[in-house]
Amino acid sequence: MQSSNRLFDDVARIFTDAAGAAQGVRREAETLIKGQAERLIRDMDVATREEVDVLRDLVAALRSQNDALAARVTALEARLGTEAGTAGNTEAV
Repeated sequence: MQSSNRLFDDVARIFTDAAGAAQGVRREAETLIKGQAERLIRDMDVATREEVDVLRDLVAALRSQNDALAARVTALEARLGTEAGTAGNTEAV
């Protein structure tokens, strides 16, 4: 009975060691793949999250400036239109 328990203990230890080794290989593979992916992205010159955030803020500011300038141009065109209409009436008289 004692020898069968020892056999089971040895088999269990082998499986435990194999599982530990498999986890070690998995961690190594993950580290290697992650390193390769980071290197690939760095070589591709992809924008970072911070750069994208700065650009988004800049575009929002420029969009609001553009809207303000468009409103100003519309107001100036309207004013020129009324002045041109008034000037046109005085020329016709």
